[in-house]
Amino acid sequence: MTSGTEIHSNGHAGGDDAVLPFAVEALDVRGRAVRLGPSIDTILRRHGYPDPVARLIGEAAALTVLLGSSLKFEGRFQLQTKTDGPVAMIVVDFEAPDRLRATARFDAERVAALGTGPLKTADLVGTGHLAMTIDQGSAASRYQGVVALEGQSFEEAAHQYFRQSEQIPTQVRLAVAEAFEDGASRWRAGGLLVQFLPQSIDRARLADLPPGDIPEGHAHLGSGAPEDDAWVEARSLTGTVEDHELVDPNLSSERLLYRLFHERGVRVFEAQGVRETCRCSRERVMGMIRSFTPEDRRDMVADDGRIVITCEFCSRRYALDPAEVEREIAERPAQ
Repeated sequence: MTSGTEIHSNGHAGGDDAVLPFAVEALDVRGRAVRLGPSIDTILRRHGYPDPVARLIGEAAALTVLLGSSLKFEGRFQLQTKTDGPVAMIVVDFEAPDRLRATARFDAERVAALGTGPLKTADLVGTGHLAMTIDQGSAASRYQGVVALEGQSFEEAAHQYFRQSEQIPTQVRLAVAEAFEDGASRWRAGGLLVQFLPQSIDRARLADLPPGDIPEGHAHLGSGAPEDDAWVEARSLTGTVEDHELVDPNLSSERLLYRLFHERGVRVFEAQGVRETCRCSRERVMGMIRSFTPEDRRDMVADDGRIVITCEFCSRRYALDPAEVEREIAERPAQ
């Protein structure tokens, strides 16, 4: 982490599509704030998701960026749900240091049947599980944590994950809204992650880690350990955050952090940008096609004589000539 700067009441305005790390040393707290603007709006507008589904994906994206941006290496953090609700699956990829993409599968009729009133996460998701995966590029370096989804929100699922997996005292806030800017409606999402990471051993020093196992030899807070007064204060302050404060285009992350922690002194560090971009390519599509048998590939040919693959994330359409596909596979068979 770079050297920080103290926030004063006249702090500069922060931009959208950025993660802002911060520390409140007096409370032994570190965390990150995220604001998603054009990136999440592009993702949600591209697919024309119904509003309830769009809000759910926005929350999942904000949570994924909060967690994935902690990676200290180039790798990929993925959040995925698989459930029995109207929204059967959500997948959000964050490729360090800044690439974000997301998609969802849902039953439009079941979503519409829920009506237009306020909906809870459980109404859309139902029951199932939420998996968070860190992929550093090899099977040996891959880690996955799983949380059962049984009616809780994504915020509550994140809290559950940190309690059972990392055992790091953590508070998460997420919000999504549709804002009207310059006469147009645009989606926005925001989030705040606050973790208690005391330096003294007798206060259970814990590492600021991405999701994963605590390294051997590190102490952790057991379920029966009393809460530290500093963490109680930090958690209480975080609990005062209103949804609109996380998504308001006129309220920067710096100003929000100042509002929360100015009495204790809060330092912010260099912000990390976030951009909407997809990992798909013709090479990746060909890699997938190679895994099918020749018979399966023949069945993939559409009426127009082409093999058509559409990326679920960015909707890019790949129309391939079957003869060219077979020629490439013959020259470069699957390994």
